[in-house]
Amino acid sequence: MNWIPSSLVTGMQSLFNGQSGIQEARVQMALEDIRAAMLEGLSESRLGAASASKLELRVTHASDLQDLWYLRGDVMAAIASMDGEAIARRKLDQISDMFRGLLPKSLTSRPSSLG
Repeated sequence: MNWIPSSLVTGMQSLFNGQSGIQEARVQMALEDIRAAMLEGLSESRLGAASASKLELRVTHASDLQDLWYLRGDVMAAIASMDGEAIARRKLDQISDMFRGLLPKSLTSRPSSLG
């Protein structure tokens, strides 16, 4: 009778491990998509070589979604310095939407009454 509970537990663990593998693959795909969108936004904004390369390196070597989330402000500032705040905000809104459902609720943007 001992094998029944252990088989059940092992089966449940393998079921959950399979789902976490799917989730991990989804996160990795999103990580690369977001990284590409940030790098594209930076390359389109005609930044100076030194400031662009430093920020591009930080985006390229970000290890997870949270790192990229915190780099959004720097990306927006860099784009805004060359193309204006309205264009930078538009680009960052698109990038921020890519994070939807991937980060803990405490890290996501809150709705603003400022529009």
